[in-house]
Amino acid sequence: MPVETIYHDVVVIGSGIAGLRAAVELKRRYGDKLNVGIVSKVQLMRSHSVAAEGGTAAALYPQEGDSFALHAWDTIKGSDFLADQDVVWNFVKLMPEEILLLDHWGIQWSRRPDGRIMQRPFGGHSFPRTTMAADRLGHAVMRTLYNKLLQYDGWERYDEWFVTDFIIENNTYKGFFAINLKDGNLYMFRSKAAIIAMGGLGRLYPFTTYAHTVTGDGMAAAYRAGLAIKDPEMVQFHPTGLVPNGILITEGARGDGAILKNKNGERFMARYAPKFLDLAPRDVVSRSIYTEYLQGRAFIDEATGMPYVQLDMTHLGEEKINEKLPAIREIGIRYVGIDPVEEPLPVFPAAHYHMGGIATDIYYRVMTPDHKWVKGLFAAGEAAAASVHGANRLGGNATAECLVSGRITGMLAGEYALKLGEPSSPEPDVAKKEEDFVWGLVKKESGTPSYQIRRQMHNIMMKDFYVFRNGTDMSEGLSQLIKLRDSYLNEVYLEDKERIYNTDLVQALETYNMLQNAVVVAAAALNRTESRGAHYRTDYPQRDDVNWLKHTIAIRDASTNLGVGFSYWPVTITTWKPVERHY
Repeated sequence: MPVETIYHDVVVIGSGIAGLRAAVELKRRYGDKLNVGIVSKVQLMRSHSVAAEGGTAAALYPQEGDSFALHAWDTIKGSDFLADQDVVWNFVKLMPEEILLLDHWGIQWSRRPDGRIMQRPFGGHSFPRTTMAADRLGHAVMRTLYNKLLQYDGWERYDEWFVTDFIIENNTYKGFFAINLKDGNLYMFRSKAAIIAMGGLGRLYPFTTYAHTVTGDGMAAAYRAGLAIKDPEMVQFHPTGLVPNGILITEGARGDGAILKNKNGERFMARYAPKFLDLAPRDVVSRSIYTEYLQGRAFIDEATGMPYVQLDMTHLGEEKINEKLPAIREIGIRYVGIDPVEEPLPVFPAAHYHMGGIATDIYYRVMTPDHKWVKGLFAAGEAAAASVHGANRLGGNATAECLVSGRITGMLAGEYALKLGEPSSPEPDVAKKEEDFVWGLVKKESGTPSYQIRRQMHNIMMKDFYVFRNGTDMSEGLSQLIKLRDSYLNEVYLEDKERIYNTDLVQALETYNMLQNAVVVAAAALNRTESRGAHYRTDYPQRDDVNWLKHTIAIRDASTNLGVGFSYWPVTITTWKPVERHY
């Protein structure tokens, strides 16, 4: 049976905040002039963005002391000066408009007593600018964007379609392949433009705040297609993942007054960040918690053996917790049997965000290593690395960038599609090659289940590429990851041989993507011989601006033993030169 082709003017791949915001921009700006497809690995309102909790950052109140410049400075300083400053300025200037647009579209922002939009303090921000919807920000934004999208015609949703590979020829986007889980068939999507909004790669780690679907499929497919990956070594660990399952306990809890304590009852952040305390940036707080553990001042969970410190909000009182942190209270009671009104919650750093991703320019156009636009292709949200976040993201800036990048890519992709005539067809044999790859996995008669291989990868990533890193361990871990990656296609075995809703196949493809991403992350981390932001090396504990004030650019390169080649882009510095960070 030949691979069927599906046509749209523009396709948005991913249905989180970035994907939905892009789709809304396409329809509200261009209306019926463009036919839009939205392809989602899950049902449209089940993307991981719904799990965002604390808020989204924007400078709303200049009359009270906030400003674009202050938001930009906090973001650039928080990034350990790896953020591109032109991108950051663009980002902070657009964000207040996004907050007001959502307000006009019906989002239920938390309000001050006078009716104005409420904001809370967040780590690394010198002004309380994190706009909140209690502690259910992601769900509120997703629901608002989806309801707005329903006002328009001329778009089609593809729920539960798994994207396998992109088609890039002669530096031009031609389409992509996806499996429809409902009928088990492989399809080719053709469009004049596409927006990759497929999220991050946090499930490289077993202790993570991410949903199980966040496996870096977009980054892996981009890497296989020869696209550039920027700063892959920069993985953020959120200080307060709930022990033992990793569920996010929002930074908003600390913004509203919760404090971290060690087993001696000390508010230990006074040792590490005497000014910002528990609201220092995430890289600082995560290293502080891990140091408390290494120096014997952490608790140990009896059931799992996991270390943890306590997040204490008991002093906030039931009324404040119910008003501002109702979901956190529900999570504590439901998942660990602890009511945070009465007892502290056990927390430890968990993989939370990828500052790296598919390399883009300031307008979220996907770029080649030599700074050429891959015509017709854009990336938005966590999948993209325009370098707002550099080496460490500030809380509240992720959902914010999803909104800004969705808006920009929706506008530019639509503009490009309207100007483009009939796009040229891809090479005639690409569909056959993709079929052979995908269904070749199903046909194998023996081997190792993908979950066993994934477990080996998880152990390596936690042991060698976690909060603290060093060259010896990373070198050993990288060698092990390369062996897993190189043997995977020969080793993996699928028990399920059917086509319809073959989740065994999906998990095998996800694991393949994760192994490729893991090698890129690990190789880049070993390569960067300094400590900067979330990338902290005990053998190179200082930031090295002379040699490493630059972006890592990774690309597939079969001529190297790693299979990965590296080049570098300069950091764009327009306003502030790097200084030492103090909190």
